[in-house]
Amino acid sequence: MFCEQCEQTASGNGCHQWGACGKSPEVNAVQDLLVYCLRGLASVVLKAKEAAISTREADIFTCESLFATMTNVNFDQRRFTDYIQRCLEIRENLKAQLGSLDWSALANYQPNFNESLVSQGQEVSLELIQKVQDLDIFSLKLTAIYGVKGLASYTFHAQELGQEDDSVYQVIQETLAAIDRGDLNLNDWVAICLKVGAANLRAMELLDQGHTETYGHPIPTNVPLNPRLGKAILVSGHDIKQLAALLAQTANTGITVYTHGELLPAHGYPKLKEKYPHLYGHYGTAWQNQTKEFAKFPGAIVLTTNCLMPPHENYESKLFTLGPVGYAHINRLETVDGAFDFSPVIAKAQSLPGFTEISEPRQVMVGFAHNTVLGVADTVVDALKQGKIRHFFLVGGCDGAKPDRNYYTEFVEQVPEDCIVLTLACGKFRFFDKQLGSIEGLPRLMDLGQCNDAYSAIKIALGLANAFNVSVNEIPLSLIISWYEQKAIAVLLTLLHLGIQNIRLGPTLPAFISPNVLKFLSDTYHLQPITTPAKDLADCLS
Repeated sequence: MFCEQCEQTASGNGCHQWGACGKSPEVNAVQDLLVYCLRGLASVVLKAKEAAISTREADIFTCESLFATMTNVNFDQRRFTDYIQRCLEIRENLKAQLGSLDWSALANYQPNFNESLVSQGQEVSLELIQKVQDLDIFSLKLTAIYGVKGLASYTFHAQELGQEDDSVYQVIQETLAAIDRGDLNLNDWVAICLKVGAANLRAMELLDQGHTETYGHPIPTNVPLNPRLGKAILVSGHDIKQLAALLAQTANTGITVYTHGELLPAHGYPKLKEKYPHLYGHYGTAWQNQTKEFAKFPGAIVLTTNCLMPPHENYESKLFTLGPVGYAHINRLETVDGAFDFSPVIAKAQSLPGFTEISEPRQVMVGFAHNTVLGVADTVVDALKQGKIRHFFLVGGCDGAKPDRNYYTEFVEQVPEDCIVLTLACGKFRFFDKQLGSIEGLPRLMDLGQCNDAYSAIKIALGLANAFNVSVNEIPLSLIISWYEQKAIAVLLTLLHLGIQNIRLGPTLPAFISPNVLKFLSDTYHLQPITTPAKDLADCLS
């Protein structure tokens, strides 16, 4: 097998025997075969778009199936087989509408479902591109593929909420189709990667619109970390729409619903909290701790998106997946009239003991998205001008299992008292419950939201830059980013598209970035690896 798409890839050099995420070589091969088929579909979709034939079904399918190939989303070989079959059906339907055209071998590719899809997937592994292509172009191709997976995931969520933009779908399909072109040089691939970043900015904007138009702009909200007595359901992942659907189906059942992982920011959406008072608190921390946390949770558990780890036997019977998420033999929720039916989850929760003891009250605050922070922009600007606020640090991104991620905890602990920490995504769980106090009534630790709420961070940065009539690189803001999977790659490409400089990235740099590409990023954007908290803090404040 060959996979370099996550930060924890084996020895920092790629997974070749077994996925660090838990995916087997067999699942990886069929996943590669799906991506290969999607590349063929993309060339047909682009022709259909030129002919003004509707491609919406193909675009939505592409986003969901790419989402499924991300780290810690789907481990079920049968599901990938189903995706491949559906991909070919959609492709052939579009070809029939286009009439007789001269299609490439890839656009006509037909796997043999009577033979091993694993061996066929191994024949189209991304690693084979490396053997016939310049290392730096291969590096940028992987960057584009992994980035477009992250872009597809945000586009998928935005579409669920009724927000779409065909220009985003266009970039996704163009990027997939470009993988098999031999006429593109290094500069072309840099441009493609930055175009993915631009499209991802639009996708995050659409998702922000979907969330805020449906559930209201987030407001500062205290979220209990201690459970209350009674039956319980835990919802993990990122999908706020599916959380809302579960809340609607559990209303008046007496079941309390808790968030886990990146659904913590859901508590900041006022329409969600007002309508569903049984959305009570948050349980647990980041994804890599789920095997311990899920085992201890005394109720049913729903995974709406990543990050799913191979489940342990002591909780797999109470675990449910939906949408692009999957694991062989784990309960999968089905749709009824287009909506997921959560009745099996409710029945499981009612059969389990729920919380029978209460613990000491603890809480954290969420809800500091762009509307909230820019709403007090005058206070922020005045505090900066008066020297009461010296610097902002955005410390966030993905969490992971490596011990060197303690860097981010130590960094926040060492931030001077006249500085403010902004955070987002699951990287926040390294320090989300620390009491850092306030400056001029502004909390020194502000949770902007989920990983896609990097859009909020960008809006805030641009707002401050406009207030001081300077570029975004001139405001007192430093980005200390942790990455793990492909959404983080898409966000990084967005930041590079915006020309944002001096990003510190860790805990390690991507295995798929070649030395020459890294030098380009360093020379052009001053992208750099993290070192030590003390040194990086000193450099940022110098």
